[in-house]
Amino acid sequence: MARPASTQPTEVELRILRKLWESGACTAREIHNALTEDKGTNYSTTVKMLAVMFEKGLVERDESSFPMTFTAATGQEETRRNVMSEVIEKLYDGSAKSLVLQVLSSQQASQADLDEIRQLIEQLESKPAARKKAKRG
Repeated sequence: MARPASTQPTEVELRILRKLWESGACTAREIHNALTEDKGTNYSTTVKMLAVMFEKGLVERDESSFPMTFTAATGQEETRRNVMSEVIEKLYDGSAKSLVLQVLSSQQASQADLDEIRQLIEQLESKPAARKKAKRG
């Protein structure tokens, strides 16, 4: 049985998305030029990647312009949330706590990072909806 195609971006697709988030609408040639700086990619490969990304819903294309331009279908933060939700579900059985504990035990966090994490926790604890949800989960 074939596994379902992932809707999450691959490493190369993330490079393309970063270019689109940074620059806005780009032609395939502009994206190709950006990829070539990092990795020797053929133009036809770039065009194929954009077609795959369009099918996955990662990019949108404007066919009314010539040459056709591409934009990211979602913003960077939404993409991060989607990817993290899938990681949490697949690797941590839906437990965000397990993910956070894994991350904090895997590498040294700076004092500034820890302070920011504490501040975020305090903000979340002060919201009534967050407390209700925490009690249920």
